[in-house]
Amino acid sequence: MVDSLFSQVYHWIMKPEPSMISVPIREITVRLVARDEVARWQELMARHHYLGFPGFVGERLYQVAEWNGQWVALLGWTAAAYRCRARDAWIGWTPEQRRRRLRFVANNARFLILPDAHVPNLGSRVLGLALRRLARDWQAIHGHPVILAETFIDPSRFRGTVYRAANWQTVGLTLGFGRHQGTYVWHGQAKHVAVRPLVPQARAWLTAVWDAPALIAQRGTITLSTESLVHHPRSLMARLAVLPDVRKPRGVRHAYITILTIALAAIAAGCTSLLAIGEWAATLTQDQLATLQAARWKGRYVPPSEAAIRRALQRSDVEALDRILTEWMREQGVPDAVAFDGKTVRGSRSETAKARHLVSAVVYGTTRVLAQTEVDEKSNEIPAAYPLLDSLDLQGALVTGDAMHTPPDLAT
Repeated sequence: MVDSLFSQVYHWIMKPEPSMISVPIREITVRLVARDEVARWQELMARHHYLGFPGFVGERLYQVAEWNGQWVALLGWTAAAYRCRARDAWIGWTPEQRRRRLRFVANNARFLILPDAHVPNLGSRVLGLALRRLARDWQAIHGHPVILAETFIDPSRFRGTVYRAANWQTVGLTLGFGRHQGTYVWHGQAKHVAVRPLVPQARAWLTAVWDAPALIAQRGTITLSTESLVHHPRSLMARLAVLPDVRKPRGVRHAYITILTIALAAIAAGCTSLLAIGEWAATLTQDQLATLQAARWKGRYVPPSEAAIRRALQRSDVEALDRILTEWMREQGVPDAVAFDGKTVRGSRSETAKARHLVSAVVYGTTRVLAQTEVDEKSNEIPAAYPLLDSLDLQGALVTGDAMHTPPDLAT
């Protein structure tokens, strides 16, 4: 028994160390994982990362760091967390701005140095190389850039040294909740929240009233600017000037044209409710409010409230507003891809009438409606699609519709 124990101890002391890669750090490169390499990336991550790999949800990106063709580290990026109090406070955006621009934030959900790769400063080197190409890779895969990276660091396991060495900034702690199947579950493990801007203007762009051109540079999107809204004969405000003021004169503070311009500009910027329009108006700067001819109160320009916007829109000629907005949007550029589809308008049903059904043509990836027409109560979407498409210049654009829109003449 003694001999057996001695032999076990001798074997444990004298056994050779596992083979390790001595990596020249300056020869490390980072690239996207090819399609046929994704399964290998996922298998290695599941085997070696302490969290395993149950899979990513939403937009995702796989990167690999290698030396002489050998993989030394893996990085996984996903869409940002929908809510994170510390991150949101650091950015300073409103809930509406977060909803519209969260896609420009990427989450470093996994970072793994493979067991056989050991060299000082490897982690910060790989992370720095990955960040340099993250925006370009995200644009290539998902069609839009990212300008801010975030990650969550478990303080019970890590000190975040690698992230600090790569110029990440810790901005606070999570509340100890995790999102599971659409609900938030408390697990009690608060994590450090770290962020890393990919461009110097990241916070300014995420909190700006107008979308930064760098974020919406792809064809078919709208850039809100002073010229497109005001200072042009065919600007949005110039088009709205022909509409008569339908409000009662008592208690009027803001010009009717100002309220309509702000409301329609907010819709073009992606707002989908009256509350969102009111929040968007509240973020306008003094210079922007002055340009839009907002009212002054105690020496400052003030935006119209959500209630004022709601009352003005409820009394307006909806058909005229729809025509003006779609014509103005249509002139902002030819889209690459257009989808047309029919939807029932929520809240339009009454005791005496059915809910209204519209067929709309929308630019892919935006809230930009190019045109829409109402479906007759005794008909369906197919007859309504003909005049809708005839009103648009679709030369060179990809157009998609539901399976019901496949008659040969309509497709032609």
